[in-house]
Amino acid sequence: MPATYEPIATTTLSSAAANIQFSSIPATYTDLVVTLVVNTTSVDARIVRCTFNSDTGANYSATRLQGNGTAAASTRSTGQANIPLTLNATTSTTIPTFYQFNVFSYAGSTFKTVLAMGNADKNGSGVVDRTVGLWQSTAAINTLNITPSSGNFNTGTIATVYGVKSA
Repeated sequence: MPATYEPIATTTLSSAAANIQFSSIPATYTDLVVTLVVNTTSVDARIVRCTFNSDTGANYSATRLQGNGTAAASTRSTGQANIPLTLNATTSTTIPTFYQFNVFSYAGSTFKTVLAMGNADKNGSGVVDRTVGLWQSTAAINTLNITPSSGNFNTGTIATVYGVKSA
């Protein structure tokens, strides 16, 4: 990561887990960057999603785009209980998927914007996802929870949250 990124916390799962949570995130950075190297215990775990500060109310919205070299798809959702970081079918039980998402002005007093990307190779039949999400809260983010839509994150899944230092 660039010198302006400072690791806040990282975790490597030693056993399958239903979620990955980072708590006690300090409000001393301008933005957050989260990276994930994921595979799941279920091929049905198609969507990786996140919530902030344990808020599972209808306070999230997202616009998602996906392409695989042959076809493209997009969706828009509002009034959701989380931000889906992918559109669909980008996780695998055997091939890791890379995700990165940025949370802009996470400690500010305005709504929080998320920009996410996911890339899955799948041995030549890859998928690329992009998501723009919004958390409609003015609270500073101090807890981040990441979950698959079904199943668990597999052993060896790695997640890191970075703080972006001010310029």
